[in-house]
Amino acid sequence: MAQHILTYCSQGHLLDIGTGPGRLLVTLHRASPAMRLAGCDISQAMVDRARKNIESSGLANVIEVRQGSAAAIPFPDSTFDIVVSTGTIHHWKDPTGGLNEVYRVLKDERYALMYDVVSDTPSHILGQMQRQFGRLKAILFWVHAFEEPFYRFAKFEELAEGTLFEKGETRFVGILCCLILKKEIPDIIA
Repeated sequence: MAQHILTYCSQGHLLDIGTGPGRLLVTLHRASPAMRLAGCDISQAMVDRARKNIESSGLANVIEVRQGSAAAIPFPDSTFDIVVSTGTIHHWKDPTGGLNEVYRVLKDERYALMYDVVSDTPSHILGQMQRQFGRLKAILFWVHAFEEPFYRFAKFEELAEGTLFEKGETRFVGILCCLILKKEIPDIIA
């Protein structure tokens, strides 16, 4: 996933919404040390854990983590060159409002990448997972897809509609489906 993110933005300022223990931020720093990295998580316990993991990686002065949710991102307008979220959007109480917040903190002409599991992951993607991680992990993943409130592929693809992004595209990145959103410069009518 880190490599996929870096194809959209390999320098600048990145925000990871729902950063959890901060592992993605540490991985991104190792792959692209020039990036400025920030994360937020709704859980103070996860923020504390991320800070501890980041500190133990020697990156406490490089990576910032704040408590906050997709509904109220704790950063100013047009701060980030890229915004990512992994496995959280299905938990957002108001995905439209959350995506509008992402739009707010994203700079013009930049991307947001929302990664999540979809409940109807195509069989060829599950087959790739089985070959890479083994049959047991593929079966456990498939069962998990029915336990969580994951979106079906078509609904995940439609999340951008009705937001300030207006449209998005999807593609699979490994087992995760990625909703790719671009903050277009608004047309100015003279």
